[in-house]
Amino acid sequence: MAESLSTMEYKTAKQRIEADYKVDKKTCTALSGNTKDICMAEAKGKESIALSELDHTNAPTAKSLYKAQVAKGEATYNIAQQKCDEMSGNAKDVCKKEAKAALTTVKADANVALKSSQNDAKAVQETAEVKAKTSTENKEVRATANADKRAAELKVALEKCDALAASAKEACVAVAKSTFGKL
Repeated sequence: MAESLSTMEYKTAKQRIEADYKVDKKTCTALSGNTKDICMAEAKGKESIALSELDHTNAPTAKSLYKAQVAKGEATYNIAQQKCDEMSGNAKDVCKKEAKAALTTVKADANVALKSSQNDAKAVQETAEVKAKTSTENKEVRATANADKRAAELKVALEKCDALAASAKEACVAVAKSTFGKL
């Protein structure tokens, strides 16, 4: 088990993160429009990631690692959403679906890691029968995560098809459904 930070080290690191955020936020105020929104999303994301990583460093658990991974995914998603706002029409729709699919992937992978870690910890303390059960649960979690990823990828592919004309759109939809499965 890793050693946690002292109270003073933790407090100092947290204050540094908050100070960095204030500087980044102040830098963004000089901007305007969507550029400012992107800058703010980046500043908030940087702070969120740093705080969650600090918490994980201070108390390295599977749950704190999960929170750090999700914080990274959400920060990336929020920045991507702001960047998508610069687009219009189908390109914007595709951009937003791709961002959502990437977030779904990060959350699904983090969930797999968390559940696997929790299940593995339980298995160490219990019998072979429980180990077999946790293996099955891990497979089910992975299957669910993969299904979520495929569904998100299908939505992106279908959104891309919307920009095409009738027969090309039908062919595109058919390829998307055969590649990613039916929704």
